[in-house]
Amino acid sequence: MRLHNKLAAILIAMAAIILVLSTVSTLLSIHYHLRLFNHQQPLHSMMVDEANFPAFDFHLEQALVQSTLLTFIGSLMIAVLIGFYVARRISSPLVEMKGIAERMITGEWNSRANVKGKDELAQLASSLNGLAEQLQVQEQLRINMSQDVAHELRTPLATLKSHMIALEDGIWEPTPERIHACYEEIERLISLVAELEELNYMDSPEFRLQLEKQSLAPAIHKANDIVAAAFLNKDVRLNIMLVPNVNIQMDFNRIIQILVNILTNALTHTQIGGQVDVRAEIQGEYVIIDIHDSGPGIASEDLPYIFERFYRGDKSRNRKSGGSGIGLAIVKKLVLAHKGAIWVENHNGALFHIRLPIIDNQPAH
Repeated sequence: MRLHNKLAAILIAMAAIILVLSTVSTLLSIHYHLRLFNHQQPLHSMMVDEANFPAFDFHLEQALVQSTLLTFIGSLMIAVLIGFYVARRISSPLVEMKGIAERMITGEWNSRANVKGKDELAQLASSLNGLAEQLQVQEQLRINMSQDVAHELRTPLATLKSHMIALEDGIWEPTPERIHACYEEIERLISLVAELEELNYMDSPEFRLQLEKQSLAPAIHKANDIVAAAFLNKDVRLNIMLVPNVNIQMDFNRIIQILVNILTNALTHTQIGGQVDVRAEIQGEYVIIDIHDSGPGIASEDLPYIFERFYRGDKSRNRKSGGSGIGLAIVKKLVLAHKGAIWVENHNGALFHIRLPIIDNQPAH
């Protein structure tokens, strides 16, 4: 209501000032012209009886003044009514949006403003709704991330604890197989912590790429060499299409990390006997790297969040169906650091697109 009263007061004050100025100027003008008329004796003596002219002059001036004052009072009353009405129309959506913002502070992320019209207030309401939606998504992701971190740490720790208790109580003999199982759980913990550290490092101001002008083809073939054995063991074909000879400003090891991560992800979700295709082509000032697997694809509800940290389509968190959910988040940060873009779609399987800017195609190492 304070905003409503302030707006009404401003509008009424503006109207009152305009009316006062116009009324005063009108009264002064009337008085001036009547006095000027009185001084024109030859003219008015010809028009009216000179004895009756002062009374005529007085009543005429009184009529004009009263008419002007009544017009002023009526206009001021109308200005007050219009001022309060306009102030309410302007302030109501702002007050509503203020209330929504306050409810969002308390955690009511489902609050939305009513969008009416296409003016600036409607655009502000629409922007507030968009912000609420994003905050709701981020809050849910934060909750999921906390749960996922706890789950990822709890599982190997619980396994290690049970193994240690069994060994300590003499229930198990310390065979090489059981020791190796403990070693694998420790490796999972180390890998998870390392991924978290790397992700946090990428978010820090100290993160820098070692950029050099290099050809893209060697990086793709190096990534192929790294994952070739894993593809062979699972009987999944890895096809590298003809890669154009293009140069990009890149960190060679980080580009390999991007490719290996996506290829490993594709291998995980491709059935035995399937295939993964890698293709690169030039589109204007960019080179597009497509990595396409023959797996089941990604659920449509998961596509917008596939690059969020700890997000996994498999809600059971089964290790056989994927890793910790950090790898693709790291990939996206690395691609963005190269001034590129990455996105994914379903096309008879998952199809990842990586877009990187090309620099001049002079020979590079």
